[in-house]
Amino acid sequence: MPSAFFVVRATVTDAGKRAAFDTWYETEHLPDAVKAFGVAKAWRFWSLDDPSLHQAMYQFDDEAKLAAMLKGDALTQLVADFKRDWPDVTRTRELLVLAQEFGE
Repeated sequence: MPSAFFVVRATVTDAGKRAAFDTWYETEHLPDAVKAFGVAKAWRFWSLDDPSLHQAMYQFDDEAKLAAMLKGDALTQLVADFKRDWPDVTRTRELLVLAQEFGE
């Protein structure tokens, strides 16, 4: 079964809040999400084209494990924490399945 990915894209429009958001995501949110989701790998990105765009990507073993996470309580709690700490930051989600992997 191919890996599946949960992608969260956040827009931090206030440039003055980006450093604090970055620290919070690095030290709290990403570690909490990795543990709660039971994933082995996760990545974070800041866009080079638009400095307000932040993206986090979580790798699941397969679609079934991603689907189970989406139905569980962990996501609900993480979303509540995000809304509490960053009410002005908008987010979108995307679900992906690996179609091809090339190289090492």
